[in-house]
Amino acid sequence: MRRPGTPALIVIGAAVIAVAAALYVARGASPPAPGTLLAGADAYGDWRRDVPGVRRLIRVEDLPKPYATPSAGNGAALEPRPQGAVPKVPEGFKVAVYAQGFSVPRTLRRAPNGDMFLAETQAGQIRVLRGAPALNQVFATGLRSPFGIGFYPPGPDPKYVYVGNTDSVVRFPYQSGDTQARGPAETVIPHLPTGGHWTRDVVFSPDGRRMYVSVGSGSNDAEGMERKDADTARAYEAGHGLGAAWGAEEGRADVLVFDPDGGGGRIFATGLRNCVGMAIQPGTDTLWCSTNERDGLGDDLPPDYVTRVTEGAYYGWPWYYLGANEDPRHANERPDLAGKARVPDVLIQAHSAPLGMTFYDGGQFPQAFRGDGFVALHGSWNRSQRTGYKVARILMKDGVPTGAYEDFMTGLIDPDNNRVWGRPVGVGVAADGSLLVSEDGNGVIWRISYGG
Repeated sequence: MRRPGTPALIVIGAAVIAVAAALYVARGASPPAPGTLLAGADAYGDWRRDVPGVRRLIRVEDLPKPYATPSAGNGAALEPRPQGAVPKVPEGFKVAVYAQGFSVPRTLRRAPNGDMFLAETQAGQIRVLRGAPALNQVFATGLRSPFGIGFYPPGPDPKYVYVGNTDSVVRFPYQSGDTQARGPAETVIPHLPTGGHWTRDVVFSPDGRRMYVSVGSGSNDAEGMERKDADTARAYEAGHGLGAAWGAEEGRADVLVFDPDGGGGRIFATGLRNCVGMAIQPGTDTLWCSTNERDGLGDDLPPDYVTRVTEGAYYGWPWYYLGANEDPRHANERPDLAGKARVPDVLIQAHSAPLGMTFYDGGQFPQAFRGDGFVALHGSWNRSQRTGYKVARILMKDGVPTGAYEDFMTGLIDPDNNRVWGRPVGVGVAADGSLLVSEDGNGVIWRISYGG
């Protein structure tokens, strides 16, 4: 267990797993019934309690103390998909392989004409998928760990496809229906911070005036960042934003905003340790972000989250988490920030690793799903009992998050050996209203449909 002021210790081994297993048994391992709302300590647990239709509500007042459990190292032992295995989805839904054979498939984005664009990260390329898919075409290649995909201008007739490389943003000339780029990549943003969290998502505001780019931190909790006195920190923030980090973390753990041509760059929001996936809520200009929080504080701390992102807002990293909770590794460093960090909208079980997110704007799923969000939980190494490895539904009411989320696609861990066979990354609503989920463990895209 790490204590404040001591080096970080990642406790790995049978003793840690045994302690966590004992806690798990004490809480009760029986899977809950679909429709159950789990709150407080009941909202935790591991993958054995994941059931499509089960809802979870994690609240700030229910958080454990730092180091309530040791920090565990429990990386996923990935295995090929077992013969005949398919994920689990709620009653009335069906799931099947849509396409496979990809090299680390990641972000999925639907073009205005209905084509699905896929970032095939390891291969350094973008693909276009159409139909069943009857068409599976490489759109552009020669990219550097591509992740984000955006269409500009927003609307029915975009002229460019933007791609977030790990170190830059580029764009390709495009006309609706193109399956190959019409010309070479044009660099729009030539330099983004590299190393550490490497994904760079790209999203445009509905009016086309703003291009949002997410840049995660270069470290877990800014371990090597020098301290500044209060006056120096305030002077720095005047040009970088409330709670902005500095040194090697300058311009990181932020959402940045640019003009579509790459000019006018500035920090939009700070303290988001690793905003991996972004989305604009349909019918609004509200930006959302799915965020991986920090490691090393225990199995259930701090929760990851999905949240609306407000211009000028500070979300805590590295000094605070979820409002006024101070990270003990930065005790008394920034008392001026106490109470200034936003509490995110939807708290997700710690170490779930939320990646891609989208909002359901299709017509195939039942009416209750319209306008809800979906987020892929990739799963993480820093928990003694695995969690994540599923797709969650973000529950909304009248366009406002309720704070709760629901297990939607589960079953990606082999119950016979506790080994992971699927890791969801991207989620996208297809033209026919089905939900597509990319899974980078086995290079598969799943299609979830309703009825029929």
